[in-house]
Amino acid sequence: MVAVDRGRMTVRVEGPDGAPVEVTAMRARELGRHGVVVGDRVRLVGDTTGRPDTLARIVFIEERVTSLRRTADDTDPTERVVVANAEQLVVVTSVADPDPALGFLDRCLVAAYAGGLEPLFCLTKTDLASPQPLLDRYAGLDVGAVPVSRDTPLDPLLELLTDRTSVFVGQSGVGKSTLVNRLVPDADRAIGDVSKVGKGRHTSSSAVLFDLPGGGTIVDTPGIRSLGLAHVTADDVVGAFEDLAEAAADCPPGCGHSAEDPDCALDAWAAGGPPGRAERLASVRRLLDAVGQVGPGY
Repeated sequence: MVAVDRGRMTVRVEGPDGAPVEVTAMRARELGRHGVVVGDRVRLVGDTTGRPDTLARIVFIEERVTSLRRTADDTDPTERVVVANAEQLVVVTSVADPDPALGFLDRCLVAAYAGGLEPLFCLTKTDLASPQPLLDRYAGLDVGAVPVSRDTPLDPLLELLTDRTSVFVGQSGVGKSTLVNRLVPDADRAIGDVSKVGKGRHTSSSAVLFDLPGGGTIVDTPGIRSLGLAHVTADDVVGAFEDLAEAAADCPPGCGHSAEDPDCALDAWAAGGPPGRAERLASVRRLLDAVGQVGPGY
């Protein structure tokens, strides 16, 4: 699935000569309420030639390997899958103008871990400020990070994107659309200026998949103001880290794995290991704080 636009989907299939063909399709009634999102692998019936004014039907959605999910807010139980079957979540954030929204970054990491995606920070506007404070904040999680600016080559980032499917997320004004246009020159994603109060205008309205010239694909998502995490539990977050998940098996039922949980087995795990364990646990607990919080920056 390449794009979804007001009920019509663009699906990429292999043509008779082996070259990819983009087919316009509708979701079949038999699917009921099962939504189709960018990245889904589907089965089609009908006209799959891709000729103008032809239409196919999506009759089956393959099981999703990973999914980037969100809810409208932390009180809404309804999940919405944003992108399916991606391998990597590239969280684009500027280091200045606007300043990083730390709560939003924490939530992106939670969404990545809960959905089975590998997170990667792309730090933009590094010509305006040092990325080191952000790198230090997340050092305990071993999250990859690539600093970029308008004048620096994108080769280090491309190395991490080649032959992979990556989703780009980022709040408005951080330079995400500019970055996508540099990576895929014919993407033509709209770009908006940052206002005088430091908030960018939304410029992209739908998730779209693009092929990278050197191999691999990226999915550009609309500017996202918040990520509701009503579908995520503390165990989902801890379970993303093999060493912590093993230690958490000794926690009592219902443990939230926070510093306020008196019998949390992770405290003993951190105390009985090298100094790096304490830093690692503190980083994970900062992510746990993001689960269930609503407010500015979240």
